[in-house]
Amino acid sequence: MKLGIVFINTGARSGQSIIELARRAEAVGIESVWTGEHVIIPLEYSSPYPYNDTGKMGVPPETNLVDPLITLAAIAGATSTIRLGTGVNILPQVNPLLLAKQAAGLDFMSNGRLMLGLGIGWLKEEFDAMGVPFERRGARFDDYIQAMRKVWSGDVVEHHSEFIDWHNFKSYPLPVQSPLPVVIGGDKGKAFERIARYGNGWYTPRPTLEEVTRGRDEIASACRAVGRDPAEIEITAMWHMATGLDNVRRYRDAGIHRMLVPVVGNPGPTIEALGEAIAAL
Repeated sequence: MKLGIVFINTGARSGQSIIELARRAEAVGIESVWTGEHVIIPLEYSSPYPYNDTGKMGVPPETNLVDPLITLAAIAGATSTIRLGTGVNILPQVNPLLLAKQAAGLDFMSNGRLMLGLGIGWLKEEFDAMGVPFERRGARFDDYIQAMRKVWSGDVVEHHSEFIDWHNFKSYPLPVQSPLPVVIGGDKGKAFERIARYGNGWYTPRPTLEEVTRGRDEIASACRAVGRDPAEIEITAMWHMATGLDNVRRYRDAGIHRMLVPVVGNPGPTIEALGEAIAAL
């Protein structure tokens, strides 16, 4: 079982505090640090947040939410072994060629430590602010993933679709990892089919083992439907430390690969306590 922390870019009082937190995490043996992404937090929004009963994100608009790739690039330069995950970046609202270039560069600069977590997004008001259609974002996501993998291949890129028209170019550097791990977030709509077809992992913020194992089984079924081994999919879930270490062991026994502890702002003794948990597993 791998243990990491998530939302390291959220609520920080300074950039240096993020760096210090990542260094502490690496020193105690934490496997990975993960970010969250929203370009904006609207003062009011009608789009329902899908991962709690309130339908709201739970952070005010004034929360420091540093760009994930900038955060992870800074951490990469200040650490040497800890892995770097985006949990998750919203793919359909950005230019996929630019994101492919940025991800390859971050993996190159970090010597192969990036896990690129991606989701389709839920906040229509954010898409509106970005000037991108909210509709058909799932179809764009699927197309973008396939196109981005061509950029990372090192071959001449040709990709012509409803959304993209790329012709006769290459983009270097390539990611150090081949394939660059793409971790797909969410559990709505075609999420599990999408993971089976295009993903190397599943990122789930769902709070219970029952929900996570149900998703695990659906991913396995989707993988078999496309002729893929479900063992290729690494599953990342959440652990709230108050539930105790035995809860982590239950997830491990259920075949879950990684647990992430949410940290926002100054996490106090969480990092050292998590280091003790790693030693006890």
